[in-house]
Amino acid sequence: MAKILVSLSVNGDPHELYLDTRRTLLDVLRDELGLLGTHRGCDAGDCGACTVHVDGLPMTSCLLLAADYHGAQITTVEGVLDDGKPNSLQQALVEKGGIQCGFCTPGFVMNGLALLSEKPRPTEAETRAWLSGNLCRCTGYVKIVDAVMTAARQSP
Repeated sequence: MAKILVSLSVNGDPHELYLDTRRTLLDVLRDELGLLGTHRGCDAGDCGACTVHVDGLPMTSCLLLAADYHGAQITTVEGVLDDGKPNSLQQALVEKGGIQCGFCTPGFVMNGLALLSEKPRPTEAETRAWLSGNLCRCTGYVKIVDAVMTAARQSP
């Protein structure tokens, strides 16, 4: 099994790891770095539970080979707190009842934040389209979309 040295910045912290070239970014985040907020769902990129930001873009980490992202800036759900407290989207998800079992929540947070970064005042249709790659079996999406829209209204 071939191993290479991979340098990653994860949530602002530098990491140098010798990794099997077949390891996914999801596996490295969870197994090597202990960041369990990024969830393993389908392992096929269909559910969105493993979404992280790679150099500012939302990506499903179960489909990414970690070795391909040498030098990348990775942000996980653990890295999006505001001074150690939930950010406005995380707060809105709680307030609007947009989380139930919580399994899909990290992916919705990461995709929702990417949407709000790119388009601070999205329409409901744009929000639904942006989040369409995330699957939730508990809430029916109405409360999740409402939470993203609420967070958009609350941002300066």
